[in-house]
Amino acid sequence: MIFTETKLKGAYIIEIERIEEERGFFARTFCRKEFESHGLNPNLVQCNISYNKKKGTLRGMHYQIAPHEEAKLISCIRGSIYDVIIDMRSDSLTYGQWMAFKLTAHGLPRTAYFKMLYVPESFAHGFQTLEDDTLVFYQMSEFYHPESARGIRWDDPMFAVQWPIHDKIISDKDKSYDNWVAKDKTR
Repeated sequence: MIFTETKLKGAYIIEIERIEEERGFFARTFCRKEFESHGLNPNLVQCNISYNKKKGTLRGMHYQIAPHEEAKLISCIRGSIYDVIIDMRSDSLTYGQWMAFKLTAHGLPRTAYFKMLYVPESFAHGFQTLEDDTLVFYQMSEFYHPESARGIRWDDPMFAVQWPIHDKIISDKDKSYDNWVAKDKTR
């Protein structure tokens, strides 16, 4: 696997290394030793899948607070997404900064697909689908704990995330989140 750290310390784009032959290819998508060698949380305790019927579906921005903070390994296994992370670590040099990545399950160029995004603990995460019938696969380092689940608004002016599709499909729950500036930053 090829690990490339982003400008948000601890967040990585991970690409597979294909062993190709006449039948197709074989590749590793996870290796505890490689994750540990890059200082990443290798404990995967739960896997989730998100099916999204329509292009423009926006899910986020989600995170869990202590003691149940979670790292996520995100991949798109059908369709494509605009995947967004926000550094919520108040002691980080990149606190409040966001980045977006296109993850896709198909297509050309070959370098655009079979990428995963490693999202460290204390980052908010969300995505918007770029195609109908998109599937997103999550591997989580912590179990879901409803009492620790939190979110911030997808359109919070503090972060000013630029979403690619104007007509968004958003759940009532995601619409109900407060802006970060209105929150106690220790939560």
